[in-house]
Amino acid sequence: MITFDEKNRMFKLDTKNTTYSIAVVDEEGFAGHVYYGRRISDGALHTLRINENPFVPSVNNRDRSSFLDSFPTEFAGNNVGDYREGAIAIKDVNGGEAVSFFYEGYEITDKKPILPGLPSSFAGKGRTETLILRLKDDAAGLKAELYYTLFADIDIITRSVSIINCGDAPVKLTRIMSLCLDMEAEDYELMTLHGSWARERAIDVRPIGYGRTNVGSARGETSHQEHPFLGLVSPRCAQDNGEVYGFNFIYSGNFLAQVEKNQFDSLRVTMGINPEYFEFEIKPGENFYAPEAVMTYSDRGLSAMTQNFHDFFREHIIRSPYKDKPRPVLINNWEATYFDFNTDKLLDIAREAAKSGIEMLVMDDGWFGHRNDDNTSLGDWFVNESKINGGLRHLVDEVNALGLKFGIWLEPEMISKDSEAYKAHPDYCIKVKGRTPAPSRNQYVMDLSRPEVVDFVYDQVKKVLSSANIEYVKWDMNRQLCDLGSIYLDSDHQGELSHRYVLAVYEMQERLLSDFPNLLLENCSGGGARFDGGMLYYSPQIWCSDDTDAVERLMIQEGTALVYPVSAMGAHVSDCPNHTVGRVTPFETRGRVALCGTFGYELDITKISEEDRAAIPGQIEKYHKYNSLISTGDYYRLASYSKNRFYDAYMIVSKDKNEAIMTFVQVLGRPNHHSRLLKLSGLDPEKEYMVEFENDEKSNVRAHGDTLMNAGLLVRNMWGDFASTLVYIHSV
Repeated sequence: MITFDEKNRMFKLDTKNTTYSIAVVDEEGFAGHVYYGRRISDGALHTLRINENPFVPSVNNRDRSSFLDSFPTEFAGNNVGDYREGAIAIKDVNGGEAVSFFYEGYEITDKKPILPGLPSSFAGKGRTETLILRLKDDAAGLKAELYYTLFADIDIITRSVSIINCGDAPVKLTRIMSLCLDMEAEDYELMTLHGSWARERAIDVRPIGYGRTNVGSARGETSHQEHPFLGLVSPRCAQDNGEVYGFNFIYSGNFLAQVEKNQFDSLRVTMGINPEYFEFEIKPGENFYAPEAVMTYSDRGLSAMTQNFHDFFREHIIRSPYKDKPRPVLINNWEATYFDFNTDKLLDIAREAAKSGIEMLVMDDGWFGHRNDDNTSLGDWFVNESKINGGLRHLVDEVNALGLKFGIWLEPEMISKDSEAYKAHPDYCIKVKGRTPAPSRNQYVMDLSRPEVVDFVYDQVKKVLSSANIEYVKWDMNRQLCDLGSIYLDSDHQGELSHRYVLAVYEMQERLLSDFPNLLLENCSGGGARFDGGMLYYSPQIWCSDDTDAVERLMIQEGTALVYPVSAMGAHVSDCPNHTVGRVTPFETRGRVALCGTFGYELDITKISEEDRAAIPGQIEKYHKYNSLISTGDYYRLASYSKNRFYDAYMIVSKDKNEAIMTFVQVLGRPNHHSRLLKLSGLDPEKEYMVEFENDEKSNVRAHGDTLMNAGLLVRNMWGDFASTLVYIHSV
């Protein structure tokens, strides 16, 4: 609920368990942040420190700069006396950079504002309320609308900003943060996600020192290396206790997420488009809409934060018709064949897959142009009929006749120098005039700031998808951006390229879903380099990592599931020795780890052992049995292999707490050890449950929820490394 106290000019935003309050102070109308945390009865206006030195400007204007440098503002300006990094920076026609906003008015609405051209949350089945806080800077000729939307039942508040040019001259934005939050430093630590190709989203927790600490990307995408997530956690914060503030950014391009600790021991959290390589001109009468940021608070540990984020993404970001229904179990031919395949080989895989109950064949890279390796043909989105004998329609019809759906891999944003597209349009790629662009994987990036390039790319994609019964697309992006330059943009607007590129990707995917509304789209970027909320708006799942090794995936999926629902994580059973790390793990364990995701296969089913092939129908049956629970339930982390280096355990509990599934992986066997005692989470303490171990009936127990959560559950030691078990828990 959102209320406004007119006497004190204070806004109070209450979710189920949290309060966020804002006050307008002094005659000039400074919009100040008062409080965000555990739900309280009052707005806590007395904590704002406006009645002590340096006081508000109407009382002590001689120290105006000191006031601005310590006042907890909702939308910090630039070059006006606040020396912390601001939420906005501009450059006007005279080269001036000063900007500062003051309160003008407000609106409270039950409608969820849309952000034109950008992914943004929607009300869905739940009730939302939005505060639109209107600010102005008369000197700069600008107005700002700050959007605060409450998803009260799941303790989520989203934030965004719209900047309106009310003047008579253009203004350039050089910095725009969607979220600016000032708060007491207390003793919070910083939690972030970092990584690289094949080891994405590892959890890192560290102290917050004085000055600015940030994560960000200037690579044209959210990146393998850093992630648009920040957590502020109390010391020794655990899964089920401690305080945590979580922040996430719904954007798929360059981002900056920053914490600044100042001399007064206060923190400023900002999150938005990375100012590096960013300028954007706003003409008179125009608006600039910043992407949406998401924030949540929990005083019940990390699990509550995770569940808030999961519910938010599932119910208020993902739009796909596949969101609430089982997705087909697919087999992808990439690790089976790489580029060495033809129609006959694909049909051999499809025939064997159909016998095992697999439901879709996905044809990966190598089907187009004259592509027999990764040096050619990107941009030539037409079928290579010397490999796909008889054409794409023939192949798809044959696969469908076997009872399988058909999917295809695309990389629409890229172009190879050795391609018909590049020969015809060498100017279609991003490059700096006078410089030879740097290739990566011997490919260049299409200049999607140009409308004709967007149409050129999309028209080819549409033609391919219209030519046969293609029901799934894996949309890949295998390199990051550099050599930022566009012949479409003049010298004064080159700084707009990175943001325009992301907007064009969104436009193409929106067109794709409009033209093919029943398509299952999976986003990918060299694995997990673009695993973000912006992509989830268009696709219900994202390829989690190119590293498909089950043990490596324990850590990758742990970090991913900290923020994103497991139903969004592309996870497959792959070949062994694993193609990335060479590890050999049991087929059973590979299946159990992939079960906590979209589930599929990434191997040559015609060449695996009879024993492994015989296990596939049972794995698929298990996927269908537990899919609804896994897709909709609450996720709990019980043990972390990334921390203890021996074993991993997590569970998912249904919303009604009637059933749960627990996955346990013994990564390394240890001699002379007792069974492990795990304390379960999320169960109803008063309900009695039957606990059933897969393939180990002797370990089965019957106990109440409070017993399983407080006394725990014994998990026997298993023989060997990489052993695992699945435990089904249901009320009786």
